[in-house]
Amino acid sequence: MIPQKKRLLGLTPTELRDVIVGLGMPAFTARQVAQWLYEKHVGSISEMTNLSKQNRALLSEHYEVGTMAPIDCQRSKDGTVKYLFPVCCDDIVVGASAGETKFVETVFIPDHDRATLCVSCQVGCKMNCLFCQTGKQGWQGNLTAADILNQIVALPEVDRLTNIVFMGQGEPMDNLDAVLRATEVLTADWGFAWSPKRITVSSVGVRGKLKRFLDESPCHVAISMHSPLHEQRMSLMPAEKAMPLRETIDLLRQYDFTHQRRCSFEYICFGGLNDSPTYAREIVRLLQGLECRVNLIRFHEIPGVNLPASDEKRMETLRDYLTRHGIISTIRASRGQDIFAACGLLSTAKQAASNIFTSPANSC
Repeated sequence: MIPQKKRLLGLTPTELRDVIVGLGMPAFTARQVAQWLYEKHVGSISEMTNLSKQNRALLSEHYEVGTMAPIDCQRSKDGTVKYLFPVCCDDIVVGASAGETKFVETVFIPDHDRATLCVSCQVGCKMNCLFCQTGKQGWQGNLTAADILNQIVALPEVDRLTNIVFMGQGEPMDNLDAVLRATEVLTADWGFAWSPKRITVSSVGVRGKLKRFLDESPCHVAISMHSPLHEQRMSLMPAEKAMPLRETIDLLRQYDFTHQRRCSFEYICFGGLNDSPTYAREIVRLLQGLECRVNLIRFHEIPGVNLPASDEKRMETLRDYLTRHGIISTIRASRGQDIFAACGLLSTAKQAASNIFTSPANSC
């Protein structure tokens, strides 16, 4: 259910103090509320048992935690789970109804002692990359910090998480304020108190905003490359026209990635299009001297897009060439291929289902 009151989730201690004091409650109550939100992950104010009954009632009159359970999920035989979450967008595309319910995908990926969560930051996306189903939805709204954090705290497997990647629906730099707020909550002592090394934020390389992220956040950064050639990358990723890869790499060279923070490049391999030795040599030329790694990704087909997937041998050859030339390169294991593997497929399918928000059969 979409929250009807103001949400506490996503507020900083200072903001919580303003709320608490504004209601005439003791200032120290804000610290207690923050602990319930970010350490104990409660879903309701009534669970905040070290607050007096009167103060819980007073706070509940005006606010709610704001968590929302997933309304649908797909479970893979490999353990991957793709969840569908309702969201309260901070702003929505012109012409959309203010009361219209939106939703995003969140993917839980367990792997031995590691459990990664891939979160979304927008409904749809403005970048319109050729190979991405989310871009086919168009941009429909920015998630609030509460929307982003809800994908974590309302996750059934929240206590198993070891890593979070902002690689779901949307361009993180296009909703930077909310992303920075969410990562602040995740890494602050008063929040989740996670190490920034457990969080990676991706981007196509939005000019100006990527610099701000690098200046303000200690989290890892991952750049969507997919082609080292300007013209080809522009055909795959229209954002290349305004935000050339070369300029993004020049910016990255101004930062230190040798110690706490890591820089990586995401590279979807398309058979016969960007997986030959020619591309390998160009990648090496572009990245020479930059402390980074390249993650090679298998292409998951999406409807209406005629792009071939690279085979294992070509990907291994590309990986080995990069590694021999000083660029750490890995082939990312494909997960969830039996449950709408490509990002955006589940939410697109559900968008078309008229009974998605009323049918109890959709519940996880």
